[in-house]
Amino acid sequence: MKPSIALVLAPLLALPGLPVRAEMLTGPQIRELFTGNTVAGHYVTGGPFSEYHAADGRALGDNGLTLNVDACWNTDGDNVCYHYGPAKDRRTYCFTVERNGDNLALKVAGSGRLNALATVEKGNPKEHGDGGRRWSCDDLLSQRPSERLRALARAGR
Repeated sequence: MKPSIALVLAPLLALPGLPVRAEMLTGPQIRELFTGNTVAGHYVTGGPFSEYHAADGRALGDNGLTLNVDACWNTDGDNVCYHYGPAKDRRTYCFTVERNGDNLALKVAGSGRLNALATVEKGNPKEHGDGGRRWSCDDLLSQRPSERLRALARAGR
């Protein structure tokens, strides 16, 4: 069985004398760091991912399971959120981002569970594209029900 990347890296991070100065990034810092760049790394389960964060909100590349189609990213407060698939089947995942030098820890928003370790590659060095299939994140994300509509639905209105 292959050890998770977190188990392999944890002892290295605990070595005496190594500065551990993780900085929790704000939403604007995440947006500035990710826009127009590729975030690549490994999930704690060991699988790799690499996604180019287009300025128009598209997340191009490979989310670790499959090539992205209808995938978008945005910041929501101090989280980065990823939306995969069309509105009826959309899966959304949000993370806080901690930076320690060039290394990033993406932690599940709410629980704080470490999800992935990554770095930012300038630009789109892997030439992630849309595979000839165009999508618009403004259109996709505008189809997402608003909090107000969800609250009204829960209240039976």
